Amino acid sequence: MKKLLFISLLFLISCKKKFQPRNIDSITIKEFKMDSTSIRAIQVVDSASVFYAGSRGDVGFTTNNGVLWNSLFIKHQDSIVPQFRSLAFNGSEYFALSIANPALIYKISEGNSTLVYKEENEKVFYDALTFFDDNLHGIAVGDPTENCASILLTSDGGETWNKIPCENLPEIAKDEAFFAASNTNIATIGSTVWIASGGGKARILKSTNYGKSWQIFSTPFVQGDGPQGIYSIDFYDLNNGIAIGGNYAKPEENIANKAITNDGGKTWTIIADGQSPNYKSCVQYVPNTNGKEVFAVGKTGVSFSNDGGKTWKDVSEDSYYTIQFVDANNAWLSGHQKIGKLKL
Repeated sequence: MKKLLFISLLFLISCKKKFQPRNIDSITIKEFKMDSTSIRAIQVVDSASVFYAGSRGDVGFTTNNGVLWNSLFIKHQDSIVPQFRSLAFNGSEYFALSIANPALIYKISEGNSTLVYKEENEKVFYDALTFFDDNLHGIAVGDPTENCASILLTSDGGETWNKIPCENLPEIAKDEAFFAASNTNIATIGSTVWIASGGGKARILKSTNYGKSWQIFSTPFVQGDGPQGIYSIDFYDLNNGIAIGGNYAKPEENIANKAITNDGGKTWTIIADGQSPNYKSCVQYVPNTNGKEVFAVGKTGVSFSNDGGKTWKDVSEDSYYTIQFVDANNAWLSGHQKIGKLKL
């Protein structure tokens, strides 16, 4: 009887349909022109709804596939227009983060904005913001104002934010910083967060306890010059992740600008070296594709991989800064004065 059950189990396993990633040669993106400049941060809700934050103090959304857009324009003290590069959602409210001095985090709720964090420093420059899976813990990263990364934490859903003292963080290298390119140089799963750097060094900062303690790991990424380094990371699970970037000033270069990890970010392997894609500002796994399907976007176009990033196809010349998926067939993108909708 046990033997029969074992044989039946083997039969069921062998008959289970193996996942087959798609072959995609080209895509069409529906474009929506926006009354904004640089839109580098979006938060998807569903296939018909997306929120965005722009660089002229604008936060907006659509709930009907772009037929109608609603916008809120924010000024600080009637004179400072925030340059938003980051947007995060805690399950009920949105938070927009500006980049330069003064650094400002606004809570956006029911069409109203409330300032919940302000930091004044001539060196301040914040790059990305996100919440963890529990929606209570959140994190933001910025360029160093001292000898460490500028990292803000919240544990009450964004109501209050506190900066981590440098003695609790790894020391940053000379000219090492972060890129406010797509709000995706941070990735989180559970209580784990990874942050990618560039410039003087291209490294990975990692915490497994909501930012209480940190490790830092080197990568073989292109680095050493200001525009070089990692611009975006994504993780399929706690072990497997992908990073992309390059040199913003020389976007056609494709050497040492893509890498994968299978040990949670401790070590990285360069992939598709000297091959497409070139500089990209955002990389994202397609949901429910077993870590096989990946999209990368940037000012040089859109690229697709169906083998976890080992090989790629350029599938569109459209320029976008960031992409975020709703599911395996729908995604929203944003770029210069535009938002895009992709349906596969």
